[in-house]
Amino acid sequence: MRLVFAAAALAAFVVFTALGGWQIQRRAWKLDLIERVEQRVHAAPVAAPERARWPEVTAATDEYRHVRLAGRYLHAQATRVQAATVLGAGHWLLTPLRQADGSVALVNRGFVPPGWRAPAVVESDAVVVTGLLRLSEPGGGFLRRNEPAADRWTSRDVAEIARARGLGEVAPYFVDADAGALPAPDGDGPVGGLTVVRFANNHLVYALTWFTLAFMVAGAALWVVRDARRRRGAEVVPTGEPDAPQA
Repeated sequence: MRLVFAAAALAAFVVFTALGGWQIQRRAWKLDLIERVEQRVHAAPVAAPERARWPEVTAATDEYRHVRLAGRYLHAQATRVQAATVLGAGHWLLTPLRQADGSVALVNRGFVPPGWRAPAVVESDAVVVTGLLRLSEPGGGFLRRNEPAADRWTSRDVAEIARARGLGEVAPYFVDADAGALPAPDGDGPVGGLTVVRFANNHLVYALTWFTLAFMVAGAALWVVRDARRRRGAEVVPTGEPDAPQA
């Protein structure tokens, strides 16, 4: 029985210690990610990835990069996606931007409140937009899936929006427009520059939790061993035959 307990305690200690070490590694990775994203967000805008580079775009190399696009908005194909922002509940206004080479990228022009009426414009004059590159959000959001047939969108799923709007091949990303990258809002929208760049970093707390559990297991095992030794030392073991009674 003692061997089983010792093996179980050793296994638990090793597992908890390994999990704590893994969280320390995750914390280092997260801090590096935060630093890289901060550098991208505050850097001068660079040209957005062109069509030839689209297959190479990844979160590790491109997400939240400050980019620049030029082209004409296709307002007739704009899509409203459910949003919850510091301005309240409403929608993101995703508008296709056709660039000079004919390629199309979706631009999140910003937040619009419920019932917002778009100006009656089919295609805009040439514009230059700067903003943060974001990757597609497939599958839906707010615990609901997108419903293209009903034109109800809960996530910025680039490919699905492109299919629903008949846009053909589009960039595998969208761009969150900067606040200063847009003309003055049309009435009460769209309002750009509302991207929330925040990463949860609780890995140190998790690591301390796992290490604490490891030390608790080690402490419990040590207590059991000492208690067993104490009990053995307290036992009285008879030695030899008892003395015969005196006549």
